[in-house]
Amino acid sequence: MTSTSPEPGTPAEGAPGKARGVASRPDGVPYRTLLWLAVATFTTGIDGYVLAGLLPDIAADLEVSAAAAGQLVAVFALTSALAGPLLGAATSGWEQRGTILAALATFVLGNLLNALAPTYAFAMGGRVVAALGGCLLGAAVTGYAVHLVGPQHRGRALSIVLGGWMTATALGVPVGLILGQSSWRFPLLMVSAVGLVALVGIARRLPRLRHPAATLAERLRPLAQPRLVGGLLVSTGVLCASYTCFTYAVLILSPSHLASWMIIVIMCAYGVASMAGNAVTGRLADRFSPVRVLTVILALLLADALFGALALALAAPAALAMLSLVWFLVAGIGNGGHAVPQQARLAAMAPASVPVVMALNASAVSLGSALGGGLGGLVLTAGAVPAQLPLVAAAVLALTIPLHLLVASASRLTPDAPTGRAAARSRRGDG
Repeated sequence: MTSTSPEPGTPAEGAPGKARGVASRPDGVPYRTLLWLAVATFTTGIDGYVLAGLLPDIAADLEVSAAAAGQLVAVFALTSALAGPLLGAATSGWEQRGTILAALATFVLGNLLNALAPTYAFAMGGRVVAALGGCLLGAAVTGYAVHLVGPQHRGRALSIVLGGWMTATALGVPVGLILGQSSWRFPLLMVSAVGLVALVGIARRLPRLRHPAATLAERLRPLAQPRLVGGLLVSTGVLCASYTCFTYAVLILSPSHLASWMIIVIMCAYGVASMAGNAVTGRLADRFSPVRVLTVILALLLADALFGALALALAAPAALAMLSLVWFLVAGIGNGGHAVPQQARLAAMAPASVPVVMALNASAVSLGSALGGGLGGLVLTAGAVPAQLPLVAAAVLALTIPLHLLVASASRLTPDAPTGRAAARSRRGDG
C-alpha cells in the first residue's frame, strides 16, 4: 500500500522549514498539494509554447537559420521521448517528492542555460538538460497524483495537475510575444523564476510518498501487455491528429482572409477550451468511467475534424470566422479533455508501475506531437493545401478509435484496479 505519511525523522505538519502534510478537503482531494504540482506542470508546459513564438529572434541572435532554431524545439521532444521511460523506470522506487524536486531543479537549470546561452551549441545543450528534467517531472507528478488519492478521486486529481499544462497552452504564445518584445531571453528567465517558486512550494507543501517496493523487472513487467502498448498508441494517435493541424494553424487560417487579430482570438479560444475540457473530464471520469469518457471525446474529435474540413471547403468567407472559432473551440475541449481519462485508464492497467507507465505515456505524447508536425509537413510538401490538413487529422483519428475500442475490450476481460464509481468503496491509497 502506498504511504503518504512522513518518513522516520520527518517533523509533524507545521514544523518550520520542513515538508508539511496534506491538507485534504472532506471529499479526500488534497487541493493545495495538487495546485503546487499544477504550477510545476505549468512551468514545463509554457516553456515550449514560449520558445516556439520566439524562434525568429533566437535565430537572429544566435546567428543560425530559422530551421536550425526550430531544432531547439525538436531536440526537447526527442530527448523527452527517448529518456522518459528510462528515467521513469530508474526512479520509480525513489521517494517521490525528492524525485519531483530533482526533476524540477534540473528543468530550471536547463532553462537558465538556454536563456543565458552565448552560442547555438550552448542553447542546444540547455534544451537537452531541460528535457531530461521535464520528462521526468511529467511522469513523477502524474504518478504522485495517482498514488496520493483514492481511485475514486483520480480523475479530479489528474485534472488539477494537468490543468497546469492546459493553462500553458492558453497563455504560452501570447505571453512569449508580449514578454519577448525586448529580448527572447527574458521570457525564458521568467519561466525559470516560476519554476523556482514551484520548487519552494513543493518542498514545503508536499508530503513524502514512496511507492511499494518492487524490483525494476517487476515494474517493467506490465510493458509486456499488448493492451498497455495499445493504450499508449492511443495517446500517440490523438496527439498526432492534433498537431497535424495545430502546428500549421496559422497557415490553415491565413488564406481564409481572416484578420490577424481574429486568428489570435481563435488560438486563445482553443487554449481556454483546452482548460475547460481538462476541468470537466476530471469529474466525468470519476463519475462514470475513464474509458466511456475517452470514447465520447475521440468521437467528438473525429466529428470536429470533419466539420473543420467542410467549413474550410464550403463556407462563405463571411461565415468562416465563426465556423473556424467553433471548430477550434471543440478541438480544444477534446484535446484538453482526453488526457485525464487516458491517464486514469493507463494507471488502472498497471497500478504497481504507475511511474513507468506515466513516463511511457509522456513519451507517447511527445512522439505523437512530432509525428503530427512531420505528417502535416509531408502532406503539404506533396502538394496539398493547408485547408486539407483536417482531413488528414480525421484519418488518423479514424485509425485511433478502433484501437481504443480494442484496448477497452481487452481491459474488460482483464480486471484492473478499480476506477470511477466502482472504486467508491475503496480505501484511500489502496489503488
